[in-house]
Amino acid sequence: MAAATRGCRPWGSLLGLLGLVSAAAAAWDLASLRCNFGSFCECDFRPDLPGLECDLAQHLAGQHLAKALVVKSLKAFVQDPAPTKPLVLSLHGWTGTGKSYVSSLLAHYLFQGGLRSPHVHHFSPIIHFPHPSHIERYKKDLKSWVQGNLTACGRSLFLFDEMDKLPPGLMKVLQPFLGSSWVVYGTNYRKAIFIFISSTGLSCFLRNCFSSQSLHLFWTAGPVNTGGEQINQVALEAWRSRKDREEIGLQELEPAISRAVLDNPHHGFWRSGILEEHLLDAVVPFLPLQRHHVRHCVLNELAQLGLEPQEEVVQAVLDSTTFFPEEEQLFSSNGCKTVASRIALFL
Repeated sequence: MAAATRGCRPWGSLLGLLGLVSAAAAAWDLASLRCNFGSFCECDFRPDLPGLECDLAQHLAGQHLAKALVVKSLKAFVQDPAPTKPLVLSLHGWTGTGKSYVSSLLAHYLFQGGLRSPHVHHFSPIIHFPHPSHIERYKKDLKSWVQGNLTACGRSLFLFDEMDKLPPGLMKVLQPFLGSSWVVYGTNYRKAIFIFISSTGLSCFLRNCFSSQSLHLFWTAGPVNTGGEQINQVALEAWRSRKDREEIGLQELEPAISRAVLDNPHHGFWRSGILEEHLLDAVVPFLPLQRHHVRHCVLNELAQLGLEPQEEVVQAVLDSTTFFPEEEQLFSSNGCKTVASRIALFL
């Protein structure tokens, strides 16, 4: 099928991408199989940056900042034959805005095996670090996992999901791997990529913290989904000021996101030294999605299903979507996360 090939797909969805297994992954060449014998081994690292850029342009709705930052960071990193440090990105934003989608695209367009590549490693706090009381064991395991995988292949991608749910102190063991030293624990690690994704939820929406009378209440009570609320506030204030969405710049968002992370003892970066030592190459903000962005997602999903655009289905999905704040009804509470399941209800 078309989605099984690399390069920009005409249409696509997160569900389709997550289920994709590159046919080429079964035919790795001999050099890839001899990965362990080269200190700068590329393994199945086959970056297709034009394909990534095309896919982001067609399918990632409403995220001009995220697109620009991800593409610019990757181009600079991939084109450098001898980077001085790994590429380290931290993704922040509301639920359903595209963070997981972008992460899956990176795996797909950077590694021939995509998400099934043996050099793409995904860590989930619920699966890998479920018991905070086992933190010391987790530290040893994580250090060993990262070191071992980088020894096997210097070109490795590490995805850390739901950063707000990680046991405090765990990420500190990664600090030596993220800096500019040449060798750590006998492992060359400068060609690795680390992606950290802050978790999101509906806590702010449910507490109505975006009502016109109480924009500040959630932050005085303490952040839960770090960075998302700060991004939403900037986007809302820009809309109220009749400022074009495309005019929102990183300089308006990065300080607020970094401050929220540093002030949140439940975030994985808490006292890890990762922010304090400026080890992040980019803080990537994902803006909340408006009605026309959700419409884009619905049309995209219909195309993925091989269906012609059906205005009655599009409108039914939009009508069934919850928007906030209560007065403006501006942002989708789930972004595009539930679009696929909602479409099935109205076909």
